[in-house]
Amino acid sequence: IDKPIRRVLAIPTFLWLVLAGLCFNFATYACNSFLVPMLQRYFLMPLHDAAVATGIMVGVTGLFGLTLGGWIADKIHQRVPNGRLLFAAFSLVISTATTAWALYAGRIEIGVFVAVFSVGWLFAYTFYTCVYTAIQDVVEPRLRATAMALFFAGLYLLGGGMGPVVVGGLSDYFAHAAMAATGASQMTEAFKAIGLHDAMFLIPVALFLTMVFLFLASRCFVRDAKRMKDGMSAVAPLEGVVAPA
Repeated sequence: IDKPIRRVLAIPTFLWLVLAGLCFNFATYACNSFLVPMLQRYFLMPLHDAAVATGIMVGVTGLFGLTLGGWIADKIHQRVPNGRLLFAAFSLVISTATTAWALYAGRIEIGVFVAVFSVGWLFAYTFYTCVYTAIQDVVEPRLRATAMALFFAGLYLLGGGMGPVVVGGLSDYFAHAAMAATGASQMTEAFKAIGLHDAMFLIPVALFLTMVFLFLASRCFVRDAKRMKDGMSAVAPLEGVVAPA
């Protein structure tokens, strides 16, 4: 196939999904890197309790979010051509709202924080069940390995790589800002807790951007899926032709 990378990148739906994946991985890697330390510093939880709470919020929720979310996504797709992506975008609205509220509420009861944040991460898992399948619907089989390579490069090299770095840098910045606001001359755990907590607001921001890109992908999905099928129909007869000796 001539210029396979260029052909994959020429699919509008795929480009929007790459941007969505970049933002989503930014949020997930930042969350996985700093949720335990934030629970320790901000909510004063012991390491063991913080790890268990994190396991519930980002681990147990995946068991239900992936299995149930995949089943619902397929059911919606059977009725609405771009239903999977619309379902993912709607789920990310809930995920953005709940994670943002859990952080904005401050030092609330830890059980409430875990419950609300868990709801957000439960709905966030629909990203995997909806986006990976949507890529297969708009990219022809001969280019799907290339498409997934490009997709994961964006997810991990940019989203996954930058998430912990940016949130960690902002955590230090906000911690020093909190220290300067009180006129203190020495960094304390209290200032570090405030800094890390405030930096974690980048997670719902990234989830919101994920939702926006998923919605934009849903607007061109039907056209790109039809183009892929029409292209496959045109290529199929040619693959059965044997050149004369």
